Amino acid sequence: MHTEGSDGVPKSAVLIIGSGGREHAIAWKAAQSSKVAAVYAAPGNGGVPREEKCENVPISLDALSQQAGQERLIDFARQADVRLTIVGPEAPLTAGIVDRFRASGLAVVGPNKAAARLEGSKVFAKSFMEKYGVRTPRSRSFSDYKDALLYTAEHFQREQGKTPLVLKADGLAAGKGVIIARQYDEAAAGLGSFMQDALLGDAGKTVVLEEFVPGKEVSILAAVSVSPDSPGTIAPFLSARDHKRRFEGAQGPNTGGMGAIAPVPDFSPLVQKDFQTAILEPTLRGMEQEGLDYRGFIFFGLMVKDERCYLLEYNVRLGDPETQALVPLMDFDLTELCFAMLDNTLRDFPLNWKAGSVCAPVAVAQGYPGAYSKGDRIDINQAEFSQTNALLFIAGAEAKGETLFTAGGRVLAVSASGTDSEDAWEQAYRALGAVSFEGMDYRRDIGRE
Repeated sequence: MHTEGSDGVPKSAVLIIGSGGREHAIAWKAAQSSKVAAVYAAPGNGGVPREEKCENVPISLDALSQQAGQERLIDFARQADVRLTIVGPEAPLTAGIVDRFRASGLAVVGPNKAAARLEGSKVFAKSFMEKYGVRTPRSRSFSDYKDALLYTAEHFQREQGKTPLVLKADGLAAGKGVIIARQYDEAAAGLGSFMQDALLGDAGKTVVLEEFVPGKEVSILAAVSVSPDSPGTIAPFLSARDHKRRFEGAQGPNTGGMGAIAPVPDFSPLVQKDFQTAILEPTLRGMEQEGLDYRGFIFFGLMVKDERCYLLEYNVRLGDPETQALVPLMDFDLTELCFAMLDNTLRDFPLNWKAGSVCAPVAVAQGYPGAYSKGDRIDINQAEFSQTNALLFIAGAEAKGETLFTAGGRVLAVSASGTDSEDAWEQAYRALGAVSFEGMDYRRDIGRE
């Protein structure tokens, strides 16, 4: 679709790849652009078509990690006159979807397959960090189970149980590839499940055993414009914090994220400067020296200890649910930012942010992150919800007519703005009180942990 508005400015279509709350938030923001006529989400979810200009494209995410599915989506993009594609999740990126789109002459935001290894392989990422002086916890990688077990035993004997050991599967593991083992037996069981029982398939055949660094987690999302033929730029967003543990007080198993806030009150200017010099600048230098083609978003997963930043991981896309907290604060056209990344004008792009804070708690289905129920009707009291300034971003839900039904573990997020973090928290939980479904649960301490 390529039309012209009343102001004579051409309008074009945007394609979002993904099905979660992150993609709903990206679609909502993209649709606000005066230069966008239509937004398509592949496959999208039940919330996307509720937004003006937005609709879903029924191609599954599994298919988009395969050549046939990618070619099918490329055909759709051509037919729909899509002028910009934004890739949300990591699996299509590591499968090379950006390479295929660009080979077809289509503008797409994301790293190519080679650069996506920064998330696709923990071993590659750690090697990159160490090579270019990115501050990161010490680690060793193993492909032999017995060698990994011996190293683990030596660690716990040396530390006498005082320091945990972090086990990381090398490949993509849908958020299930990290274990913080506090005892040898726990670590040994984790190694066995990864390396012998193939709980994660090929992703766990090689593992990274990493030093545990205590502190506070911070997420820095950023726009990246690095290509072999021009100087690179990484432009960081506001700080955000994801609350990963299932229960209040940071208790229980890890999840895909129980909610997020932005900005982070304790991410001080001093810590920001340390992030710039110890993490961002050496990352950019490494990308340039490696000759990476990286025109997309990046996620720096940080641990902050004693006002020093340690990089735990790269993600080669926007975070979820951090995106749901950051998007309402963006005082710029997201699609224009994307074009700035693609045409190497990112260094001149004004990243302006609205004042205030956002709190975005996530509502989950009963049983999550284990086996959870599906098919429960979602009721929204629109009169009560509209009394807040919150936005509703759907993740695991499908539409049947005008009604939404649960279809995933993380069902939805409400993103509420406030003058400060406390005001945002109050607005968010007022809005969440207007939403209900059978077995619905959520943490009540997002932003207060």
